[in-house]
Amino acid sequence: MPDRRFASQEAEEMKPSSIAKFPLILVLLACAFVATPVALAQSPERSETATPAPSAEQVAWLAKAKADYPLRTCVVSGEGLSGGMGGPVDYVYREEGKPDRLIRFCCRTCLRDFKRSPERFLKKLDAAFAARAAHSELAN
Repeated sequence: MPDRRFASQEAEEMKPSSIAKFPLILVLLACAFVATPVALAQSPERSETATPAPSAEQVAWLAKAKADYPLRTCVVSGEGLSGGMGGPVDYVYREEGKPDRLIRFCCRTCLRDFKRSPERFLKKLDAAFAARAAHSELAN
């Protein structure tokens, strides 16, 4: 014979109001987990749009810019460009009315820091270009 004390406790604990809340909580949790990946997939930084293949002119410009790049370290962190972060991250900085510039970073985090304050890091890069030009003039 079943113990009625436990049966009455179960009936008391499982009131209709608490039963109705349980599916609502599950739905809210499910929405939270589904909405997070959707929001990440739609963020501009994680966009998976296809970029057109570079032209021969662009490839030649990039090769020359890499060869002429004055630094062997990241302009943001000072870490080596060929360090353990998977190789350099190349970024073409574009400014209205000025020629495009190649900027090299040790990682994507440094690229993000650069985008927050490009003027500060461009000064370092300009100084490196000027020092390299002065050095090459002394050598000639």
